[in-house]
Amino acid sequence: MSFFDKIFSSDSSANSSDTFWKNIQSEEDLDKAIAESNDKKVVIFKHSTRCQISKRVLSNFESEVKASDKDATYYFLDLIKYRPISNKIADDLDVTHQSPQIIVLENGKAVKNASHSNISLSLV
Repeated sequence: MSFFDKIFSSDSSANSSDTFWKNIQSEEDLDKAIAESNDKKVVIFKHSTRCQISKRVLSNFESEVKASDKDATYYFLDLIKYRPISNKIADDLDVTHQSPQIIVLENGKAVKNASHSNISLSLV
C-alpha cells in the first residue's frame, strides 16, 4: 500500500486481522454488545471513515488500549457504512450522536460517553 493510500484510504483499522475490535454491522451485533455489558464493561467506538480527526482519535485510542490491561470488550462501528445502527445506538442508549465517539456500557446502559479530543481510555 502506498503512502497516499494509507492516508486517504477509507479502510478502518478495525479490519486488521490482529485487532481487538468486535465489529457492529447489524442490530443483532448491537444487541449482543448491550447484552454483554451485563457481564463485562463494553466500549463502543463510533468512527467516521471520512474524517481525518476521527482517524487520528481512533489511532490514539487503539494505542492506549493495546498498552492497557483494562478488562473490557471493544466494539467498533463504521458509522458511515452503518448509519442506521448509529442512529439506533443514539436512540436506544439515549446518547446524543457524535463522531468520533466512545460509549461505555454497563448493565445494558450507557454510563459514560465522550467525543473528539475527550476520548480516552481513562473513561473505561
